[in-house]
Amino acid sequence: MVRRNLKQRREKPFSALQKIYMILLTFLAAGLISAYGCALIILKGPSTSISNLITSTMMETRTLRSVARLFFSEEEMEIIANRNSVSSTTEITDTNADFVIDPEKKDLIDIIDIRGATYEGKLMIIYDPSRIELACNLEMEDPHAGYFVEDYVQAYDAVAGINGGGFDDPNGQGTGALPYGIVIKDGELISGEMDSYQTVIGFNQQDKLIVGNMTGAQALEYGLRDAVTFQPIFIVNYTPVEITGIGGGLNPRTVIGQREDGAVLFLVIDGRQTTSLGASYSDCIEIMMEYGAMNAANLDGGSSSVMVYNGEIINNVVSMNGDRRVPTAFIVK
Repeated sequence: MVRRNLKQRREKPFSALQKIYMILLTFLAAGLISAYGCALIILKGPSTSISNLITSTMMETRTLRSVARLFFSEEEMEIIANRNSVSSTTEITDTNADFVIDPEKKDLIDIIDIRGATYEGKLMIIYDPSRIELACNLEMEDPHAGYFVEDYVQAYDAVAGINGGGFDDPNGQGTGALPYGIVIKDGELISGEMDSYQTVIGFNQQDKLIVGNMTGAQALEYGLRDAVTFQPIFIVNYTPVEITGIGGGLNPRTVIGQREDGAVLFLVIDGRQTTSLGASYSDCIEIMMEYGAMNAANLDGGSSSVMVYNGEIINNVVSMNGDRRVPTAFIVK
């Protein structure tokens, strides 16, 4: 009799988990492929306007710009940006025009709810421009982290404020310590170069909003008392800049403007939310024109966009962690 050694077949205890894992991995891969295919259809499909809108929006954010690179080369993204943009201008605010402040409104601040097809936000009207000051991180050379707009408002014993110019933000982890370009505080250049051209946004000694491309030395010659750097300029001497295509994507925005009666306009648009996708540059220009701005310019946006009034943030900031630390803020005393 032949005896056979029969070995009982044992299933490895983790083989069942492996099967489940492979099934889930297959579904995940299929989902990613489907999502990529859908995105490809949207971004490179037959609707140029939808493609331009979504791609322009992605390109204005650090994280989503990396996603856009999965579908477009740098050259293609540059082409899209150029055909959906705001033109630069060589004009600078006319400093000769004067304004007369309505004495009955001098101490007033109006706050208006702003709504459009894709956005919601707040417009603040400050009737006395002499109340506007620049608050800034004076320890930026250390560098010391910037502050929240609420902190600037409280420190300066102010009643309101919005974020100001841009800042160095490596990998979206910047601390608001180092501002971009030119910063002028109380008539002194505290950041930036005297001979470097920048887009300058600020107020002169006569409380007029000055916007234009200039060097630090020229900004001081113009008598700017408080100023920051950001872009683009929207309106100069009543004339809006030329818009190409859709004029940028839909994102949170912060804008500053001034009317011919001297009243200053603070505009903050919410974005990247289900209730407010955001506004394009074209939208911002239209709002500023509607409310009578003779000069207006874009300030830092995205997760920096915030409006503070009476010690509280009155817009819906995009980040779940709240507003960001920034090096500068325009405040209302």
